[in-house]
Amino acid sequence: MSDHYTIKELALDDRPREKMLEKGSSVLSDAEILAILIGSGTREKSAVELCREILKSVDNDLNKLARLSIHDLMKFKGVGEAKAITIAAALELARRKKSDASSQNNGIKSSADVFEAVRKFYQDLNHEEFHVIVLSRSNKIISIDLVSKGGISSTVADGKIIFRRALEKGGSGIILTHNHPSGTNKPSESDIQLTRKMKAFGEYIDMPVLDHIIVAENGYYSFADNGLL
Repeated sequence: MSDHYTIKELALDDRPREKMLEKGSSVLSDAEILAILIGSGTREKSAVELCREILKSVDNDLNKLARLSIHDLMKFKGVGEAKAITIAAALELARRKKSDASSQNNGIKSSADVFEAVRKFYQDLNHEEFHVIVLSRSNKIISIDLVSKGGISSTVADGKIIFRRALEKGGSGIILTHNHPSGTNKPSESDIQLTRKMKAFGEYIDMPVLDHIIVAENGYYSFADNGLL
C-alpha cells in the first residue's frame, strides 16, 4: 500500500491539476498551486493539505515562504529534497518575472525608478548586499553591480571598487543602493557617513553620486528625496 496520496487519487474537487485545466489557474488557491508542484502528500495528508500546512506556518504570506531555505522546507513531513527544490525554484522564477528589464532602458527619472530597477536583487534576502547603478549621461542604466555582501545588520562598501567599476564602464554618475533585512528603511549613522564620503569623492573625480537608496521589505528610503545628498 502506498504511503502517500497522489493528486490522481483525490476527489475531483481536490485535484488542482484538473481544476486548473477546467477553470483556469486564477481559481486555484496558493495551496493548490503548491500541490501541483510537489505532486503528492503523505499517508495522513494530501498534497493540498500538506501545502496548507506549509503556508499556515508562514501566515499564508508568500514573501515569507520565499525566505524559507530548502532545508527549512524539508522540515515538513512529506517534503523531501526534490520537492523542496521544486518549490524554491518556482518561487525564484516568480521573483524573476517581477523584474521588467525593459524599464531600465527608459532611464532613471526618480527614486521610484531606482527602486523598481533594484528591488529584485534584494527580495527575500536575510543578509545585507550593496549594489551600485552605473548611469550614462542621459541617466540610462549601464550596469547594476554587486559590490559587497554582508551579515544581517551590515555590509562594507569599498569606494575604490565602486568608482573603478563606474570609470571602467564609462559611467557619468552612480546611484548607491543597499538593503536592510531588518525591515526598517531608515538610514543608520554609518549609512549617512558612507554616503557623505562617496559623494565627496565622486565630486572630486567628476563621477557624481546621484542618490543612495535603502531597500526594505515595505518600501525604500532615498537620500536625495530627503535632502541628504
